[in-house]
Amino acid sequence: QLKLVESGGGLVQPGGSLRLSCAASGFSLDGFSLDSYVVGWFRQAPGGNIREGVSSISSDGVYTYYADSVKGRFTISRDNAKNTVYLQMNSLKPEDTYVYYCAATRYKGATIKVYEYDYWGQGTQVTVSS
Repeated sequence: QLKLVESGGGLVQPGGSLRLSCAASGFSLDGFSLDSYVVGWFRQAPGGNIREGVSSISSDGVYTYYADSVKGRFTISRDNAKNTVYLQMNSLKPEDTYVYYCAATRYKGATIKVYEYDYWGQGTQVTVSS
């Protein structure tokens, strides 16, 4: 089964930057490589029950999608050879403080809706504070 592990979270001051990574493994079990999957980033407040879609990238990296709240500040990219997807976050604001999750799906039309995704990582905390 596909396994996703996020890293790169931490504490940053307002206006700062972080780059999150989502490393994928487990392909030998399902026969598909990462380039078969759309990958998305989502965020959720600790203890909260609403998970917000942030960004997604098509399996070939050609198409990307961003929530209005992060457009112009966040950039998603992928390196299929390294089985890794990245989320570069610039000009961070306190309201970007969340646990960030990556997720994957083989549904080619996926954007940033939670129900479109089948596989989820455990999350990484991002805190923006002075």
